[in-house]
This record gives sequence, structure tokens and C-alpha cells, in this order.
Amino acid sequence: MYKNILNLILMIVCVGFQSCQSQAKVEKKPNIIFFFTDDQSYDTQKDYGNNVVKTPNLDVLASKGVVFARHYNTTAICMASRANVMTGQFEYKTGCNFDHGSLGTKQWSTSYPVLLKKAGYRVGFAGKFGFSISDTNGGWGEEGEVAKHDFDFWGGGSHQTSYKTKENKYMVQYAKEYPHSTRAYGAATIDFINESVKQDKPFCMSVYFKAPHRPVVPDPMFDDVYKDVVFDKLPNYGREAGKHLAKQSRMGRQYPRFEEWGYDKENTYQKALRKYNQLIYGVDYSIGMVLKELERLNIDENTIIIFSSDNGYFNGSHGLGSKVLPYEEGARTPLIIVDPRDKHKKKIGRTTSITGNVDITATILDYAGVEIPTIYDGKSLRAILENTNTQVRESLPIVQVWGPKATHCLTVMDAQYKYVYWFYKDESKDLHPTEELFDIKNDPYEMENLASKLKYKKQLSKMRKLYDDQLEHWKKEGVKYNGYQEYETLFKRTLN
Repeated sequence: MYKNILNLILMIVCVGFQSCQSQAKVEKKPNIIFFFTDDQSYDTQKDYGNNVVKTPNLDVLASKGVVFARHYNTTAICMASRANVMTGQFEYKTGCNFDHGSLGTKQWSTSYPVLLKKAGYRVGFAGKFGFSISDTNGGWGEEGEVAKHDFDFWGGGSHQTSYKTKENKYMVQYAKEYPHSTRAYGAATIDFINESVKQDKPFCMSVYFKAPHRPVVPDPMFDDVYKDVVFDKLPNYGREAGKHLAKQSRMGRQYPRFEEWGYDKENTYQKALRKYNQLIYGVDYSIGMVLKELERLNIDENTIIIFSSDNGYFNGSHGLGSKVLPYEEGARTPLIIVDPRDKHKKKIGRTTSITGNVDITATILDYAGVEIPTIYDGKSLRAILENTNTQVRESLPIVQVWGPKATHCLTVMDAQYKYVYWFYKDESKDLHPTEELFDIKNDPYEMENLASKLKYKKQLSKMRKLYDDQLEHWKKEGVKYNGYQEYETLFKRTLN
């Protein structure tokens, strides 16, 4: 009798233990890897219409996840964009950009790495951090030196970092085997992943590549990848395709760089595009290293992958070079998200829902089961992965308050239209406040400004209202330091 009772108790204990194991398996948190490039235009992958480029690993990610066709950086320059994506907040709430100041400790305290670590994740970082954290605007040239203490693994670098691995303080151990930093970041990521697996903890790794940012120093390992390849030009290539744009768009460094960087001549254009895309190929290779390791460790089915860039790149579009301005090639970037866990979902692949870099932050926290702070401007994109027709936001701003004052502007977009307001006035240069309205759905290369056409009066009125609402949000929630308060007045529309 006692033997039967003992067997019954053991059976109950075993069933309970198995139930707990099963529940633990169900509730196991996903790993997250966020790959983030620097200066990568949206048109540099096959899934964005470029059939010449070679990005085999990114193509695999696109085939397994969702490609976001209209993803934008709410500030199209690296320092501000990186602060945006770390904190989930627009620039006027971070107070962070080159001409303005550091990210405050308050904003950093609700960044996704800090919140994930509090939630039990191992958090790692490798690459170009890009901004300092200080309440007194200190730490210039030492970006990441404060933040590194909040990470379990640190392979970050200050300022622009270097393509030479040996010149990056926290990456020198990889220099012998991986002399080019792009592949070194892949190796560092693999080490972090293995450490996390040994500790049996969920992880989030952020890999912020320097590539394809200048100086143009691609990995010589891939010198033959684009040898003799001829790249096509976008329909808005060249000076003629920029004459209809606001004169303010020609007041910054983007305009002379069209000629200075060789986009104006066919031979130098092709040379520039080959090296630019060779840098991106190196990123693709590095990502492939990591994907292969995830498979080897048998954790690829529980690891969410996010891929994007901190801003776009003109590469000659509208007769411009570089980035910064709110036009498509400057502000729009690739975004791919892969969630491999649900095997029953039909792969859909592509969405035209409008999204911004601040949404990546909220998405990461959502996947990790961490509450999204109410201060965030970002919205989780998980619903779009479940249904690509979902719209998570009505509108999105692009803030440009860096460089010459004449180029400063505020932009707002909805599902179809983009509205740009250039406030700057200088009669001696024939510069006057100017509005631009583009139908991105039917004119994706922004070849026609519709702002003065009576046919679009209704759409113009709607976009003006969205613009005014965005400026009100700036007034209400924007920081009152680092020079951001003046734009509450400067960006007030004077055209009706």
C-alpha cells in the first residue's frame, strides 16, 4: 500500500515537473540581433529593386521575414539617428545631434539595452556607437564610454571608428584574423552569442557597422565581387532632376558633393558605386557568419533578426551626395524583420506601411516582453509581421536641424504624401519660405512638387494639419535646451 502511494506521489511530481518544463519552454524569451549599417540607401538590395547587387544573406533574411518598403529615419544623420533608435524618441526629445549636444542620462535610462538588461537579458554591443551620454554635453570623441558599463559585452568604438580592426580599442583581439572591422564585428557577435548560450540566458546583440560610411575602404577580401559591374542610375539621378526642389536643398554640403565625390561623371560614378556596394557586401558576409553560428548552435529558430541602417544616401539622386535632407534617398533605408518562431504563419514578405527608426526600439521591447515606456514615440511593428496591411501610425516626421541654417526643415509623411516646410528666408539669395508636397505612392522619386497645384489643395491642407500637430508635439514634449526650443517658432508655418 505504501509502495502504491509512493508511486502515485512520484507520478504526480513527474507530471508537475514536465508541465513546468513545458511551460518554461513556451515562455522562453526570444534572442534578438539588431544589425545596423551606416549610410546605406534603400536601393541597395534585390528586394528593393536593385538586380545588380549581391547580398545573398540579406536576401535569405528577406525571404524568411518581412521587407518594409517605406521605412525612414526620423533624422537622416548618424549621431541623431542612433540616439533615436536607442531611445525610441524623436530628436527634439533626445536633444542629441552634432550641432546641439549629447544624449541626456534621463533619455538613456529608458533605452532598449538598459531596459532589456533589467529584464534579464544579456546585452551586447559592437561597432560604431555614435553619440555621447552626458547632462553637460561632455564626452565628445569618447562616444560609448559611459554606455559601455550598461552592456555585458562591449566591442564598441568612439567617434567614426576605423575600418582597421587594430585601431578600434575594444576590438584589437580580433585584428589578426579579421583585419577589416566589418568581419571582426561578426566574430565578436559570435563570441557574445556563445557566452550567452553557456550562461543559458536570452540575449540581445546590437551590431552597428561602420560600413558603408566613408572613408571608402572596403575589405580587399571582396575586391573581385563588383569588378567591371555596371550600376544603373535611379530615375531622379543628376542635376536636372533637382532643379524643381526648394533652393534651400542646395545650400548644404550635399550639393557640392555630387561633383566632389565623382557622381557627375560616368567612370567615377561607377567606381564610387562599386566600392560603396563592396562595403555593403562585407556587411552581408559578416551577417552570414552570424547566421551560420546560430544554426550551428541550434538557436536560429528562437532568434529574431532585425536589419536596418541609420540613414540613406543620395549617390547622385537629385544631383546630391551624402544624406541629411528629407528626400527619399537621404532618409529612407532598408528594414527587414525576421521572427522564425511561428511555423504556421504563411510567409508574406513585404509591406508598404510607413515606419520609422523609433519603431525599431519599441519592437525590440515588445518581442522581449518588456513594457514600452509611455515616453516613446515609437510603435511596435509586430502587428505588421502578422498582417502586412496593418498601419501602426498615421504619420511620421523627419527632423533636419543640422548644418547650415538654410537647410533646416521639418517634414511630415502619411501613407501616401510627404510634406516639407523650409522656413529659411534670405532675400539676397532669393530664398523664401517654401512648401513641398510629394505623392510618394505615384511619384516615388519626388520629381513633381504638388504644393502649388489646385488639384491637390485638399491633400495639402491635410498635410499642413499633420505638420502643425507635429510641431505642437515638439512644443509640448521637446527638450528646452541644446537649441531645440527656437525651432518651435522657426518652424511655425507662415504660408497658407
